[in-house]
Amino acid sequence: MDRIDFSSPLAKATRVRIAARILPLVFVMYAVAYLDRANVSFGKLPMVEELGFSEKVYGWGAGIFFIGYLAFEIPGALIVERFGARKWMARILISWGLCTAAVGLVRTSGEFYTARFLLGMAEAGFFPGIIVYLNHWFAPGDRARAMSGLILAIPITMGLGAPLSAAILGIHWFGASGWRWLFILEGLPAVALGIFTLFYLTDRPKQAHWLSAEQRDWIEKTLETERLSKRASEYVTIWQAFRQRNVILLSLAMFSANLNSYTFVFWLPTVIKEASGYSIRAATLFSALPYVAGLIAMIVASYLSDRSGRRQAYTIVPMILTTVLLTASALPGQPFWRVMMWLCLAGAAMNAGSPSFWVLPTMTLQSSAAAASIGMINSLANLSGFVAPAIVGMLLSRGFPNAQIVPVVACGPLVGAALVAALRMPPASAPRTEAQVP
Repeated sequence: MDRIDFSSPLAKATRVRIAARILPLVFVMYAVAYLDRANVSFGKLPMVEELGFSEKVYGWGAGIFFIGYLAFEIPGALIVERFGARKWMARILISWGLCTAAVGLVRTSGEFYTARFLLGMAEAGFFPGIIVYLNHWFAPGDRARAMSGLILAIPITMGLGAPLSAAILGIHWFGASGWRWLFILEGLPAVALGIFTLFYLTDRPKQAHWLSAEQRDWIEKTLETERLSKRASEYVTIWQAFRQRNVILLSLAMFSANLNSYTFVFWLPTVIKEASGYSIRAATLFSALPYVAGLIAMIVASYLSDRSGRRQAYTIVPMILTTVLLTASALPGQPFWRVMMWLCLAGAAMNAGSPSFWVLPTMTLQSSAAAASIGMINSLANLSGFVAPAIVGMLLSRGFPNAQIVPVVACGPLVGAALVAALRMPPASAPRTEAQVP
């Protein structure tokens, strides 16, 4: 089998061109997606005060998003693998933008649950579909940084979303509260982006008129070489992939890790307000800092992961650190600056391992099997997004303090690290020379 030359001028030009064309769009798409999923945390304090929701009601509403999400997660990934991403992603963007705006119209707990459930259904399949899409364009040695180009949207979105949301909370147009405008104004960009995606996105390299013929041939040959190398070792069907040891371990690992991460997202402004005594808008602004730290950590970790090929190590170590740092943030009697320091370091650790983790499913499986396994892993991961908020909301409603709840939830990443360590992966790829890195 031919060896692909990554150091040639053609290889460098092709990889840079693909990254410049694809990564900005998928970054913006995921940024809008994550903001529309998580902006309920920014609107929480004024919303529950106006509508009289308890912590339990808020927890169920925040988490029920993921029940709707589960329904179409695996089919969405398979649709992208078999039929392409352009039309499917446009449909997802437009429908979830409308559902996000609908959250701003709720008046009862039932309406809140319904709107969040429909938002989950609308967004289902987006994340695994995008991961599959990136595998259609990026060579294996570039994927951690390609994944980071997508997942970087989380810390950047939450970092910029905090001051943006704080500003919108001050709006009271037509007599409507600021939290209502928060959902309406942050939902509409997804609709516009969906229309743009329909015309801009390219499904496969062979359809890329923006690449030269030589560049199309190079990337197609590179990806075909990878597919053939996997096929030569073992062919795995979709149903066999679901039963594979690695897929089961990865699913359980991400479920465990996300028990902590979604609790962090949905309650961070509340924790900061209680620790500082600041106003709602000030606490919302401070909640940007852990995501800024996460942005820096993700960039550094994904670069080192691609350079070394040690995907497991760059997944496990951040998970362990997340448990330690979050537990430290919950110790009673600390001044606010120290709590904020622990939260920022925890935000860095929480985000650092994500790009390496999502490379792991693609290292042993191919085509539809990899797409379906990514969908299943993400489905179970997001199921914890329902379980954790529901449990935490119930415990808070019963009077349990954060100092008791956080250490328990923070054990999730530690369990995830143990499960990732138990994976049986192919040998790490050799470190690439500087000349091979575009």
